[in-house]
Amino acid sequence: MSTANPKPLWQPDPQRIAQARITQFQAWAAAHHGAPADGGYPALHRWSVDQLDTFWQAVTEWFDVRFSTPYARVLGDRAMPGAHWFPGATLNYAEHALRAAAGRADEPALLYVDETHEPRPVTWSELRREVGSLAAALRTLGVRPGDRVSGYLPNIPQAVVALLATAAVGAVWTSCAPDFGARSVLDRFQQVEPVVLFTVDGYRYGGKEHDRRETVAELRRELPTLRAVVHIPLLGTEAPEGALEWSALTTGDIEPVFEQVPFDHPLWVLYSSGTTGLPKAIVQSQGGILVEHLKQLGLHCDLGPEDRFFWYTSTGWMMWNFLVSGLLTGTTIVLYDGSPGYPDTGAQWRIAERTGATLYGTSAAYVMACRKAGVHPARDHDLSTVKCVATTGSPLPPDGFRWLHDEVRDDLWIASVSGGTDVCSCFAGAVPTLPVYTGELQAPGLGTDLQSWDPSGKPLVDEVGELIVTNPMPSMPIRFWNDPDGSRYHDSYFDTYPGVWRHGDWITVTSRGTVIIHGRSDSTLNRQGVRMGSADIYEVVERLPEIHESLVIGIEQPDGGYWMPLFVHLAPDATLDESLLDRIKRSIREQLSPRHIPDEIIEVPGIPHTLTGKRIEVPVKRLLQGTPLEKAVNPGSIDNLTLLGFYEELARERA
Repeated sequence: MSTANPKPLWQPDPQRIAQARITQFQAWAAAHHGAPADGGYPALHRWSVDQLDTFWQAVTEWFDVRFSTPYARVLGDRAMPGAHWFPGATLNYAEHALRAAAGRADEPALLYVDETHEPRPVTWSELRREVGSLAAALRTLGVRPGDRVSGYLPNIPQAVVALLATAAVGAVWTSCAPDFGARSVLDRFQQVEPVVLFTVDGYRYGGKEHDRRETVAELRRELPTLRAVVHIPLLGTEAPEGALEWSALTTGDIEPVFEQVPFDHPLWVLYSSGTTGLPKAIVQSQGGILVEHLKQLGLHCDLGPEDRFFWYTSTGWMMWNFLVSGLLTGTTIVLYDGSPGYPDTGAQWRIAERTGATLYGTSAAYVMACRKAGVHPARDHDLSTVKCVATTGSPLPPDGFRWLHDEVRDDLWIASVSGGTDVCSCFAGAVPTLPVYTGELQAPGLGTDLQSWDPSGKPLVDEVGELIVTNPMPSMPIRFWNDPDGSRYHDSYFDTYPGVWRHGDWITVTSRGTVIIHGRSDSTLNRQGVRMGSADIYEVVERLPEIHESLVIGIEQPDGGYWMPLFVHLAPDATLDESLLDRIKRSIREQLSPRHIPDEIIEVPGIPHTLTGKRIEVPVKRLLQGTPLEKAVNPGSIDNLTLLGFYEELARERA
């Protein structure tokens, strides 16, 4: 992919740059900590990675992080894995998330939206009172610091209250969305042995009610460590026998008590997609998440008390935890519980309008679906409050950038961001003071020494290499659950380049400092020594209106050959005839590389994904290599297991 593209799609005007919080932070850090006053973001970023300790000290001071006991130094040990941040310090994440209640008691902390698309506010004082009441109830139930508290919940205010009450007690939060089946939930929760489970009786999605009471009953049977189950009657049913009512635990008027815990005390457990085995149970710390999210949301996303932050997500995806952290900056967060495309594809734009969202985040897949469906956001909705549209989940193709620019506003900040559940943050993405180039992420994040490396560990510029991070980030996992010797953690990120985080993405760092994501490096297409990310293929192929979605796999053959099939899920009424086959091949040849024309183009009934919406390239590759289904993939991690039967049958035919 060419990186010689000097003309930005968008450039912030001088007033916007001057007013950005990151500009004010740089001036303050220059006055107080020796940061460069000039040189803009590139100079600030260089300083933030060269002077890592000083940078993170500056972040804690700028955002007034409340340490109840002081830290001895910023970074006790910077080795990876095992970096030790702010040793000696104690604090509480939930205390910081509720600070805005002191000055803005009657303003909305949350705006809750369901499929009626009518926002309902929860004020800062209501949120604080419910957290105080529930935290006291958890303590009465015997929940102590370090105990695990789980939620089988949709994206509703009660989920936010439960997370914050858990953090206030010093317990460890973990959640799954209610569209996860029992096996998927148990694969996650059984690892961490929760003592409390918050559940709903069901949820509404796509205009229908989905009863989950049988699944909840199975979870209760299979989680023997549970001391209490709390019932939230979203569909209006009675609490099952032995369960506690949500309302009984949250109606008290009790001032929250915030347990002061060490900086590296566990805050929550997130899970990898678990496509090829049990999901990794990723533990992140109260302090690490607090300072990383203040930096990411307050500086990179430019969020503050006057903002409204909407990201389409579910409680089973790290973006939900990231969204909740919007509270740290005093921002009103928007919780949408429902289908992303109900009653029509433009649903998310309607929610952005009705909630007055200033930062609206979604998936690249949704943007491309809107483009294909002929949605016209600015024509049909008043989006005048929206300053930034951010996307993640997969790389936003250049056509997605252009569509947002043309169909939302030409003065729109488009932030394609990339990070991972592993750090619950972004490695690269939004910078309010930098230009936006089509198809590119604006820059690596502050404090993140992001580089592209070749197999020998040599840094690359304007060439494709492995995404690596050479210094520790506070939100890197403190450990994996049930990984006593740390071997699974080490093997996940540090086995390729010792002491350096390898994330598993192919990227280009351009000579302008921008970043291009090419897809997962473990599913890279390597034809005759020329490597290409799968995302590059998808971007070209899915421009064709007949292609709903695609999946490309490269398989090394026993005879030294290489088989590269492209699977296509067609749009309704489309036919994979000679004309379409020719256009697919021509598009790849002309726009990418003649070496990467697929050996076969195969129509499939659908493309399988993880439960968080990512295409599962590696498990399909394993199936096609003859690995049995039960060994190639964890069934509970897949959105539609029946689709894998097609690939399994194809492997049998080829064998």
